[in-house]
Amino acid sequence: GGTNSSDSPQFKQAKSNMSSTKRILVYGGRGALGSACVMKFKQLGCWVCSVDIGADNPDADASVAVSPSGGSLTDQHAAVVADVAKVLDGAKLDAVICVAGGWAGGDAGSDNFVANCDLVLKQSVWTSVIAASLAAKHLLDSKDSLLLLTGAQPALGPTPGMIGYGMAKAAVHHLVRSLAEKNSGLPSGARALAILPVTLDTPANRRAMGEAGLSEWTPLSFVADLLANWVSGAADVPQSGSLLILVTKDFKTEVLPA
Repeated sequence: GGTNSSDSPQFKQAKSNMSSTKRILVYGGRGALGSACVMKFKQLGCWVCSVDIGADNPDADASVAVSPSGGSLTDQHAAVVADVAKVLDGAKLDAVICVAGGWAGGDAGSDNFVANCDLVLKQSVWTSVIAASLAAKHLLDSKDSLLLLTGAQPALGPTPGMIGYGMAKAAVHHLVRSLAEKNSGLPSGARALAILPVTLDTPANRRAMGEAGLSEWTPLSFVADLLANWVSGAADVPQSGSLLILVTKDFKTEVLPA
């Protein structure tokens, strides 16, 4: 038969490095925050796999492309799980970081209300559910292993002007709290956490809102450093199930429990 991609020298090189270093999967690894996280973990010498729609991340050691076309959650899950299993080839992960997401507004009377609900559920709930499944299958059973999902501070309360977004992020918060309990399916030692940003300083947000609010926007570098410190053991990891609000004022960011 034909050659298997796992026989390529590049694949073997990546695999040999994996045995001695931390292995991180970044879901949403081509987005603004995901790219910052991939770069940070690479700087620390980690082996990194990026999972994202359509495109590879050239900075990652391996990339899994998610098909952007239709299909169901179960279809998308099956494809991602199969591709990640091939890339890992039996190796375990130290962390699964899901920073995929997106924003859409709309109240119940908006013409695009249902379409935007569909969009944000795919962006935030589908990705988080698949990330949780990957964590259950591939995370090391260690007190240092981590599943990190991305919620949103506004979704702690009602969001009448962006109902779909608030609903999707509230579902992520519920998922994290559930995964932190016994018999959740995660390895018993692993921790599940969510970061709850208010507004991230991304190119898309600058385009949408200008730069007037920059002093209250959380820098991507702060988030990437925070996650890297948790994964590397340089900072104490919060208790499993924690929802951690990222609050930035006057260019200074604090991490506060929800």
